[in-house]
Amino acid sequence: MEFALHSNLQKKLFVADLPLCRILMEDNRHYPWLFLVPRRANISRIMELSLDDQLLLLQELDFAQKVMWEQFKPTQLNVAAIGNKTPQLHIHVIARYENDPAWPNTVWDHPVWEKCDEELKRARCQQLQDIFNEN
Repeated sequence: MEFALHSNLQKKLFVADLPLCRILMEDNRHYPWLFLVPRRANISRIMELSLDDQLLLLQELDFAQKVMWEQFKPTQLNVAAIGNKTPQLHIHVIARYENDPAWPNTVWDHPVWEKCDEELKRARCQQLQDIFNEN
C-alpha cells in the first residue's frame, strides 16, 4: 500500500518533503504550527516505524524544532504525537507564546481559533518552504 494522507491532514498546507516526512502547516494565526508526517503507509505510532526511520524522524524533528525556534522566537515549543482524532502518525511542532490565547494550556480544542489572513498565510508558508527546501 502506498503512503496517503489521512483526510484530516489533507486540509493542511503543504510546506515540503524531507527524506522521511511530509511537512505541513496549520492555518492558525495565533500559533505557527507544523506537522511532520512520515511518508510510510499504515503507520499510527512511532514504534511502528523501522529503527532507521525512527532515527530519521528524530533528526527531521530536531531540524523542524530549530526552524520554528529560530524563525518565530517563541516562548516555548510544544511537540506531540497524539493520534486520538487522526490515527495516522503525525508530530505537531507548535510555537507558543506567553500572550497566546491558550497559554499556558494546550492549543487542542481551544475555543479561540483564527485562520491566518491570506497575506500572513502566504508569507508564513513561503518562509517555511524556503528554509525546508534549501536543506
